[in-house]
Amino acid sequence: MLEWHFPDRPRMFWGGIALAGLVVIGLWIALRPRSTPHAALPLPVVAATAATGEMPVVYTALGTVTPLASVTVRTQVSGQLVSVGFTEGQEVKAGDFLAEIDPRPFQAALDQAEGQLERDQAQLAGARVDLARYGVLIKQDSIAKQTYDDQVATVHQLEGTVKLDQAAVETARVNLSYCRIVAPVGGRVGLRLVDPGNYVTPSDTNGLVLLNQMKPISVLFALPQGDLEAVLKGVHAGAKLAVAAFDSTGTAKLADGTLASVDNTINTSTGTFQLRASFANADEQLFPNQFVNAHITVDTLNNVIVIPGAAIQRGEPGTYVYVVGADDTVSVRPVTLGPSAGENVAILKGLQAGDKVVVDGADKLKNGAKVTLRSASAAPAQP
Repeated sequence: MLEWHFPDRPRMFWGGIALAGLVVIGLWIALRPRSTPHAALPLPVVAATAATGEMPVVYTALGTVTPLASVTVRTQVSGQLVSVGFTEGQEVKAGDFLAEIDPRPFQAALDQAEGQLERDQAQLAGARVDLARYGVLIKQDSIAKQTYDDQVATVHQLEGTVKLDQAAVETARVNLSYCRIVAPVGGRVGLRLVDPGNYVTPSDTNGLVLLNQMKPISVLFALPQGDLEAVLKGVHAGAKLAVAAFDSTGTAKLADGTLASVDNTINTSTGTFQLRASFANADEQLFPNQFVNAHITVDTLNNVIVIPGAAIQRGEPGTYVYVVGADDTVSVRPVTLGPSAGENVAILKGLQAGDKVVVDGADKLKNGAKVTLRSASAAPAQP
């Protein structure tokens, strides 16, 4: 078989061209003019000035509006409901007429008991007259001693019967009074649960109507057992701890009140203890079974450093802020946080009054960065 042999000259030619190209590229990279990097531009930020002020110590918990008195009005006797004297949603006072049970059977029972009492009282009076007569005869030895003793027993028996009759009369009078149902406490009645004409009994589960006291009203809420010491400190000092009720979103204040009582035990299942706050509720912003956010102020810190909460950063140093120096550079300053209220937070350690802290634009900063202030706000508003 014939073999063709090509000379190596073309391969060497193309290899030389490739080598020359690499040399040219290397010289271009080595000799090209180098551009000087631009100086880092200052970053625009917004700063606020740390100020000295007061900061309330506030604990927050979810609470439930609870009436101080909630009564399910029920009949205490069985009978036909003949009339209802209230309008649904009406405000009533204690003793106001609410409903009436047919009184005729109970009036008849009272008349019968009174008649039986009069009969037995007459018999007792006659027995006492006979006893007095037997007393004279026994002194004259005109009758047997047993006859006198029997009359004494008869008088005692009739006296007991009269007492039973008097009790029956009082029972009949009480039952008759139960026919007229009145409000046991002042408050607002709810929806009518029974219509006139129905036969009602004391065992009815729902009763006639639900009556809730609206003014004043209370809020029940629970705090962790770790907060117990601070709460009891104020209570034992005789202070009226302020409690504010906010709506479920925690933004709109509904009412201001005071702490009324602290429960006497800690719930072992949740590790919390219950508190009751009292509210005048003149405008009825609080409604039974409404969920609210209870804010209780247990103390007030005076002369502490206060800054906006937006300045607080969290990262590797822990909790820190960016402080703007006199040369418009920022430095990382670790801080110790205290209580917060609204948009402000107290700083227990790490800042002094007059320090400028970055509240907007901190996400692009690092220690030593140059900044320019877009606007420097005044000291944060005091809570």
